[in-house]
Amino acid sequence: MPNEITEKDWKLFRRLHEVALERFCKRILEEVQDLAGSSTGSCHDRYLRVYQLMKTRDKAIAAAFNDLRRSTAFIALAIIVNTGFLTEAELDQFSSEARQIVDVYLDIKRA
Repeated sequence: MPNEITEKDWKLFRRLHEVALERFCKRILEEVQDLAGSSTGSCHDRYLRVYQLMKTRDKAIAAAFNDLRRSTAFIALAIIVNTGFLTEAELDQFSSEARQIVDVYLDIKRA
C-alpha cells in the first residue's frame, strides 16, 4: 500500500476537500440555527447546547480538514467519506487504488 497519494488523486482531493468542508460547515450552521431558534429551554440552555455542539463539531472538522498534507490525505479522505459529505460520484473520480486504501481505513474504523 503506497504511503502517499498520487498527484492526480491529490489534486482531486484538494478540490473535493473544499467542497466537503463547505457542506460540513453548512450542516453545522443549520444545526446551530435549529438549536438557537428553538423555543425549548432558556436562552442560556440553548447557548449551552450550541456551545457543546460547536465543541463536538470542531473536533470532527479538525480530524478531517485541518493540516492538509499528502501524507495524511488517505486518512482525511476516509474520515470525510465516513461523514457522508462526498457523493458516490465524487468518490468514484479517485483512482481504484485510492478507493481501496480508503476502504481499508474505513474497515479498520468499523472493527
